[in-house]
Amino acid sequence: MRKAGRVVAEMHTATREAARAGVTTADLDRVAREVLDRRGARSNFLHYHGFPAVICTSPNSMIVHGIPGDYRLEEGDILSIDCGAIVEGYHGDAAFTMAIGRTSGEAEKLLRVTEESLWAGIDKLHDGNRLHEVGLAVQQVAEGAGFSVVREYVGHAIGTAMHEDPQVPNYWPGTPGPKIKTGMVFAVEPMVNVGGRETRTLADEWSVVTADGSLSAHFEHTIAVTEDGPEVLTLAD
Repeated sequence: MRKAGRVVAEMHTATREAARAGVTTADLDRVAREVLDRRGARSNFLHYHGFPAVICTSPNSMIVHGIPGDYRLEEGDILSIDCGAIVEGYHGDAAFTMAIGRTSGEAEKLLRVTEESLWAGIDKLHDGNRLHEVGLAVQQVAEGAGFSVVREYVGHAIGTAMHEDPQVPNYWPGTPGPKIKTGMVFAVEPMVNVGGRETRTLADEWSVVTADGSLSAHFEHTIAVTEDGPEVLTLAD
């Protein structure tokens, strides 16, 4: 899983460097494919329930699952890129959101707070804690900043499949959840909106957007629970 995580981190680095005004989201998918090919890894996104690409590209009010295509990035956009890789049968999965050039102060705050909420959740991944403490930590950071947390889409355990049980909600669901144990691996992925938390799915049956048209950000890492605490497997360095 460390090997898969390193490939995902390299996909992040390559797409982040390529993403600028004038570039299409399909261009970024080609960049990510080149990383997979170079590293001898497989995509866990391509053909997943029919998904046609190796990354999800979700600009501005799109929360998750955007299909790369002819959308051309513009100065001031924010863009979420979600991707994964399979190495020797094991999966990695991670996402980030970035600004394209200079963007608004509100968008910058959204990106900062969403990433902070991810790290707050990761900090709860210690042996003996309860899983839903992760979501509580995410929710406290995001809502404390005046934003809302998407509830229909959540994190998950990960291993020999990309999506495994149990799920990892990004909010407190009312129960403490299962006990976290050393050796478990989770993908924690807060999705945070400037406006309300309600969502809708577009006609392509993949792209999920905010119901009110407000900006949304998405950050994710794959994390192993070790005797020394959480180890993030999808970091670039």
